[in-house]
Amino acid sequence: MKKIIFILSISLIVLLIVWLVMRLNNPDSVVKSGYQASTRNTKIIVYDVEGLERQAKQIIPSGGFDYIAGGAETEKTMRRNISAFDNVDIYPRVLTGVDNPDTSTSILGIDISLPVIAAPAAAHGLAHVSAEAGSARGVAQAGTIMSVSTYASSTLKEIANAGGGAPQWFQLYLSKDADFNRAIVDQAERLGYRAIILTVDAPIGGNRWRDVRNDFKFPLELPNVAKKSIKTKGQGIGAVFAAAQNKITPYDIMRVKGMTKLPVIVKGIQHPYDAEVAIRAGADAIWVSNHGGRQLDGAPAAFEVLPDIARQVNKRVPIIFDSGIRRGQHVFKAIASGADVVAIGRPVIYGLALGGWRGVVSVFDYIKSDLKRVMTLAGTQTIEDIKKTQLRPRCVTVRCGNI
Repeated sequence: MKKIIFILSISLIVLLIVWLVMRLNNPDSVVKSGYQASTRNTKIIVYDVEGLERQAKQIIPSGGFDYIAGGAETEKTMRRNISAFDNVDIYPRVLTGVDNPDTSTSILGIDISLPVIAAPAAAHGLAHVSAEAGSARGVAQAGTIMSVSTYASSTLKEIANAGGGAPQWFQLYLSKDADFNRAIVDQAERLGYRAIILTVDAPIGGNRWRDVRNDFKFPLELPNVAKKSIKTKGQGIGAVFAAAQNKITPYDIMRVKGMTKLPVIVKGIQHPYDAEVAIRAGADAIWVSNHGGRQLDGAPAAFEVLPDIARQVNKRVPIIFDSGIRRGQHVFKAIASGADVVAIGRPVIYGLALGGWRGVVSVFDYIKSDLKRVMTLAGTQTIEDIKKTQLRPRCVTVRCGNI
């Protein structure tokens, strides 16, 4: 009898240990939903960033993958974000004496190891159980800036702790609840976030056909808004956006400026006039982006509008750029066209899915190495040298002159 009791006791202890391990590796929201995000934790080999998407598709559940990878309607603008970089060429330069180029730079007083930061993107928990906390750890190890979405699937505190003091920015979707807006900005400032990113290109959600076909609902909570603003678990992105402020004006930039001592970056600028309006309203930086092609299909590629916006801004404030960055040459071309730094969104999430925080580091390491290769072949020693570089337009008509 004693032997049976002993065996039962040992069995119960083993079951308890297994249960605790599962709890530690799977957030409650994911476990309860039955949604199984990746648990991988390893460095990954990156041959090209485009290939990461194909690999991630094999391990992220289909609804979550389509939410991450998809764009608006036909996704032509999303695809054009990448192909637009092919419309200009980099002049190879030789006899320049360039050796081991320096990719370090700074933005808004923050020194970073390369001119590539993490863009704010919702619900990293769809890709990996560590969610944004895992991404933040990887971005910190890469020596750059983590941008955190209002719709993150980790709390602002969890993400700040995971970053270990590395620079982080908080991206704000204005809510119809003014008290919520002030409270979450105050929380970000208390936790040590270094800037507020005000997104202005999403008063409503884009028509994302993949999510409609999948009848996609978030299988996990978005904790930074779920308790104070809306229910998010089991809701589609349309319902989440329904709680957002639909009317956004220059006054809202001034209002956010009044909430914080932090720099306010205005994200989603796609027209030179809007850049001017934002600067006059107090923007400390302009973020050129078409939301990764997820909002208005039929709009230009973000890279196509960057030079005109850069001319309008005329170095009065820094310019951040995203939408379509996949290679070192894309980083180079964006900086040569007026950006101070660029941001990547989907590649970070794919790296997270494939390797956890170590996979995120691998993605940034690859882009840094690729950028250094391009800089060497283009004869540029520093990021400032890239800014002085003139690109050559690819001939698309009968006559095509050099810039």
